[in-house]
This record gives sequence, structure tokens and C-alpha cells, in this order.
Amino acid sequence: MHSVATVLFLVVLATAVATGARRWRIPAPSLLVVAGLVVGMLPGVPDVHVTPEVIGTVVLPPLLYASAEELSGRDLKAVWRPVTVLAVGLVLFSAAAVAAVAALLTPLPLSAAFVLGAVLASTDPVAVTALGRRLALPPRIQVLVQAESLFNDATSLVLFRVAVSVAAASGVVTWQAAGGQFVALAGGGGLAGLAVAGVVALIRRRTADPVLETVIALVTPYAAYVLAEAVQASGVTAVVVAGVVLGSSGHRLTTAPVRLQLHAVYGTVVFLLESVVFSLIGLELPSLIRALTDADRLWPVQAVVLAVVLMTVRMLWVFPLSAVLHRKHAAGTPSWRVAAVTSWAGTRGVMPLAAALSIPLATDGGAGFPQRGVILVLTTSVVVITLVAQGFTLAPLVRRSGVALEPAHTRREETEARHRVVLAGLRHLEQMADLEAVPDVLVARLRREMTTRLDLTRQLLDEDDPVESMAATYRQLRREVIAVEVAELRRLHDDHLISDTTRRRLQRSLDLEETRLADS
Repeated sequence: MHSVATVLFLVVLATAVATGARRWRIPAPSLLVVAGLVVGMLPGVPDVHVTPEVIGTVVLPPLLYASAEELSGRDLKAVWRPVTVLAVGLVLFSAAAVAAVAALLTPLPLSAAFVLGAVLASTDPVAVTALGRRLALPPRIQVLVQAESLFNDATSLVLFRVAVSVAAASGVVTWQAAGGQFVALAGGGGLAGLAVAGVVALIRRRTADPVLETVIALVTPYAAYVLAEAVQASGVTAVVVAGVVLGSSGHRLTTAPVRLQLHAVYGTVVFLLESVVFSLIGLELPSLIRALTDADRLWPVQAVVLAVVLMTVRMLWVFPLSAVLHRKHAAGTPSWRVAAVTSWAGTRGVMPLAAALSIPLATDGGAGFPQRGVILVLTTSVVVITLVAQGFTLAPLVRRSGVALEPAHTRREETEARHRVVLAGLRHLEQMADLEAVPDVLVARLRREMTTRLDLTRQLLDEDDPVESMAATYRQLRREVIAVEVAELRRLHDDHLISDTTRRRLQRSLDLEETRLADS
């Protein structure tokens, strides 16, 4: 019962804080971590201990899958070179830098310091996606930081397993063995993800039931993760590959009502899981600190230094890489703005916490794992520091750098696309009318509706201030009419003139139209 009560409390707390963060335009992960810290330091709050199985098996797969689904395969091909450099080279260098500094400043032996470096080496896809979702970054930057955080798992996981094996068994691992393990983890995870994506695609093509489609979508990331882990491959890589493949082809696998339902259900699941897991990060830190001894009282300074090391190393890699790529693809002086935003977006989050929690309690010889408690505290502290320091300052940096897409640019691109889509539909309608394949009255009705939409998009393209345009007036007027229709529908139902089934069907139709107005 205690565990159930804790989960329910976290759901309520996280939902309230995340709702406030959206209203105040504050990064939700950063505010959730702060809220968890505040609650964890209150007197009488019981210690919270999270098992790696809960985070790794229950929480991570759907969050990673949702992040991967947002990636465009076309955009991913455009940034694969810098993503590879960052996901492999930067991870290796970050791990070495953190290990060296930790061995000098902390009581960790070199083997345990290398474990800490491997844990903190990679950026976190859940945190990066959650922080960047509302920043209006250009597509190339958004894809770059998101893809890097998704694909650097294989590198950091191999490093982590090698480091743990050395620390726990005092064994010697050769570069050949580490390289083979990397290929097995990344390659095996990729194949497992492709296999699950292929099976799911076949099933979804033959399924039209929205409920069954929703269940399949929720089960898919878990199936990819479990299959990959069962064959000793990277479950995270499998989830990412399955998400990218199915995300690129999902619009061809389902119908419009199913897509609407999937979007609503997955949005709710991701919101709850993100809210709870970031609250847990803050909530667990006070209990980990209380378990330390007096000899470890310098942990705050050590955590700050390690966080600064990670940020500095990232800048030292991203700025030269940006200059090299700019020299290859454009002339002139490379922009520091893009490099600054890219380097500052490298937050840590759920993945390092899950890795640190999975460190074994004892070595193969039966002795306790060296300084495991210190590793957990430093890992969680660095995660909190990056989420708070970088999370709260990333949006101002994006605004000051000028790399964010202007709302007017985004609106115009969308309006031009709507205009061309409606024109294509009208051309097809005229062809159908010339063939006399459908009744003239239906053609005339649909032509009026599409012509109205075409006029609205023309008005948006012609006006300097689209907010006060005729299109906005039309949407407001249509919403008022829908509100009257909904009221009349309720009156008919209350007066027992229509059945509840009829009311629900008509209400759904009106809801879909109102949703289209909100998205237009």
C-alpha cells in the first residue's frame, strides 16, 4: 500500500506542477525536479528508492518511443554525420574527462570513477525532447540534438558495461572485446527494432479497430525493448529504431479516427510518465544524501565541478564541429548561435539515473561495490544541476541567439501548405465532375466548402497580420455556431428526443470539427 500511495501522490504532484509549468511557460522537467527536491527535504517524508527495473523496463520504453516517432527519417539522413561524431566521439571523450576529474576530486577509485564517467557521458533523450518540444528550434537543430541523445545510448551502454565489469571483477577488457560488444549491442538492438516494427506494421495494416490499434501502439515499445534485452542487445536502441521506422510510416498504417485517438492516448501517457519520472529524480536525491557518511560531505562541490566539466567538454566538441560542417556546406563565418544552442541542449536525465541504479551492490568477490552510494549521489546531483541550470536558461538562450523560428514564419509555411493541399483537392474534384462520376449536387457542395477554405488561405497569405485576418474571424464565428449546435444537441437528448448513441455520434462529429478549427 505504501508504494501505491507514493505513486498516486507523485501522479497528483507531477500533474499539478507540470500543468503550472505549461501555464507559466517554464520548462516542465526543470520545475518538476525542483518540486521533487522540495518535497523530498520536507520533514516526515519517507525515503524513496526506485529500482532500475521500474525506470528501465516500465518508464523508458514509451518515452523513448514517443521521442523517436517525432524524428523524420529524411531529416535524420541530413544530420547523420554530426550525430555519429557526437554519439560516439563525444561520449567517449566525456566519459574519459569525467573519470579523470572524479578520480582526482572524489574518493572514488579509478575503476569506480570510470563507471561514473560512463553513466554521465551521454545526453538524455527524454530530457532533451521534453525541453526542446516548445522552443521552436529550426528542424535541423531539433533533429540533431534529439537524434544524438537517442543514438548515443549504445556507446554509453558499452562503456558502462565495460566499466562495471572491470570494477566488479577487476577484469581486463580489450578494445577488440569492447568493439565487439558495441556491435552486438547496437546492431542487435537495431535488428530487434526492425523486426518488431515489421511485425507491427503488418498487424496495423490489417486492423481497423481503434481500441486494438491503441493497445498495439502502447505495447510496441515494450515488445522491442524486451526482445532486444532477451538476445543481450540494447533495448533502448531497439525502441528507438522501431519508433523511427513506425513514426515515418504511421500515417500510411492507420485511419484518421485512429490517429486522433492514438495521439490523445499517447500524449496522456507521455505526460504522466515524464511528470512522474522527473519528480522522482528530485525526490530521491535527499534520501541518497542522507545515506552518505561524513567523509563524503564535499559531494556538492564535486557534483558542480563534474557538471561544469560535462558542459565544457560538450562545447569544446560542438563549436569546432559546427565550424567544420559550416565550412563544407556554406561560405562565410560560421554562426556561434547554432553551436551555442546545440551545446547547451545537452542535458542529462532519466537514462543516467537508470544506469546508476543498475550498478550491482557487490563485486564478484562478495565485497560491496566501491563507493556505489557516492556514484548514485553524484549522478543524481549532476542530473539535477543540468536540468535546472540548462533547463531554465535554454529558452532565453534560444531567444537571444535568434535561431528560433518566428511564429510568422511557421504560420506562413503552414498556410502555404494548406493552400496547395486544397488546390490539389479542387483539381481532383473538377476531374471527377468532368467525368460525371458523382452527382452534381455533391460536387457543388464540396466545391463550396473547399473554395471557402481556399479563400481563407489566400487571405492569410495576403495579410501582414494573420492574427486579425478574415480566417481568424471565420474560426471564431464557426466556434460560436458549434457551441449553439452542441447546446441544441444536449437539449434534444435531455428532452428524450434522441438516443444517447445518436448524441455521442453527433457530439464526436462536432468535436472533430472544432479540433480542426483549433489546428487551422
